[in-house]
Amino acid sequence: MPDVFADLVGQDDAVDTLRRAAASAAAVLRAAHLPAPSATAVDPDDDLAALAEADGGAADGGTATAVDPGAGMTHAWIFTGPPGSGRSVAARAFAAALQCVHGTGCGTCPGCHTTLAGTHADVRLVAPEGLSIGVGEMRALVLRAASTPSGGRWQVVIIEDADRLTEAAGNALLKAVEEPPPRTVFLLCAPSTHPEDVSVTIRSRCRIVPLRQPSAAAVAEVLVARDGIAPDVAQWAAAAAQGHVGRARRLARDPEARQRRDAVLAVPRRLTGVGTALDAASALIEAAEAEAAASVAESDAAERAALQTALGAGGTGRGAAGATRGSASQLKDLEKRQKSRATRAQRDALDRALVDLAGFYRDALTSALRAPVAPVHTDTAPLAEAGGQKWAPEGALRRLEAVLECRAAIEANVKPRIAVEAMMLSLWRG
Repeated sequence: MPDVFADLVGQDDAVDTLRRAAASAAAVLRAAHLPAPSATAVDPDDDLAALAEADGGAADGGTATAVDPGAGMTHAWIFTGPPGSGRSVAARAFAAALQCVHGTGCGTCPGCHTTLAGTHADVRLVAPEGLSIGVGEMRALVLRAASTPSGGRWQVVIIEDADRLTEAAGNALLKAVEEPPPRTVFLLCAPSTHPEDVSVTIRSRCRIVPLRQPSAAAVAEVLVARDGIAPDVAQWAAAAAQGHVGRARRLARDPEARQRRDAVLAVPRRLTGVGTALDAASALIEAAEAEAAASVAESDAAERAALQTALGAGGTGRGAAGATRGSASQLKDLEKRQKSRATRAQRDALDRALVDLAGFYRDALTSALRAPVAPVHTDTAPLAEAGGQKWAPEGALRRLEAVLECRAAIEANVKPRIAVEAMMLSLWRG
C-alpha cells in the first residue's frame, strides 16, 4: 500500500515520531467526537490506539503518568536538517498523515491525496518566492489559519524556509504560536534551530524533528527502485549529490545538469593566474544566472499572461481601456516579485555549484590525509588526488575553507560576484 512517508529517505526515526504524533492527533479527534480514522479502515499493522498510547508524554519533552490522547501531538513543529534531507517532504507527509481518514498516512484516501497534491482546503503552504517572507504575507496566513477546518480535522500551515522570515514576520508568527487557534498546526522547515535560522522564542514553543543527511547507498536504492535508474548511474549520482535526493535525481536524468557540474569541477584546472581566476568567477556567475533564468522563464511568462488576461488585456468592451490603464501598478508589482524570485533562483543555482566545488576540495583533503573514506566525486578522484599531493593537507583545507566562506558571505548578502571573485583568488593563491 502507498505511504505518505515513502519519499523520506533514511529518516526512520523521524517517520516513527511523526506516525505516533499523527496517531495521537487522531485520538484527540476521537475524544472530541470529531471526524477521525475509521477503525474498520485501519491497517491491522498500524493500530492508532496502540501508537498513541505508546507515545504518551512524548510531546514537548513532557512525562505523562496516564495515557493522554494528545500527548504525542503538539501545535507547532520544526523540521531541521541539511539541504536535501527532506525537510519540506517530511512536513507535507506529516500534514497528509494528520488529514488521513484511514490511519496515519495511508497515501490513498482523499485527505492524503489532496494534501500531497497541494489542493487540500485546510493545508496552507508558504514558500518564499524571493529572498525572504514578509510580514504582510505572514499576517494574512495567521489570520487564515485561525479559521475552523472546513473538513473538521486540522488546519495545517507549512512554512518552507522558515529561516527566511523577516523579523516582523517572525513576530507575527510568534503571536500565533504562543496562542494557537484550536486544531491549527504550524509546521516550520529550517536548516537548524540556531538563532540565526529560527528565533529562540519560536523554537521554545515547537517540537523539533531532526532529519539527517541520507547515505549515498540509501539515495541510490531509491533512484533504482522508484525512478528506474540504472544502478551504476544511481550510485554515481547519489555520491555526487552528497545525500541530496532531488539533486541526485536531476544528475541522473538531466544531461544539462551533468554538464553544469562538469564545468564547475573543471575550475581547479583553470586557475593558473589572476586573469584566469577572474574569468572563472565570471563564468560561474553567468552559468548560475543562465540556469536561474531558464528555471523561472516559463512560470514568469504564464503569470504575466494570466494577470494581463484578468485585467482585460485584448478586451474591446466598455471599460476595457480604463481597466488597461489601471493595470500598470499591478504589472509592476508582479515584475518586482518575479525579479526577487529570479534572484533567489540565481543564489540557489550558485550555491549548488559551490557545494560541488567544496566536494572536490574535500576529496583533495581526504586524499592528502590518506583518510579511508569514499570520494564525493568519483569521476574527478584522480584530479583531486593529484591536487592533494601538490597542496598538502594545509593547502587543501585552506581552499575548502575559501569555498565555505564564499557560501557564508553570499548568505550574508554580499554581492555574489564580489564573493566569488574573492574565492577564486583565494583558490589560486592557496
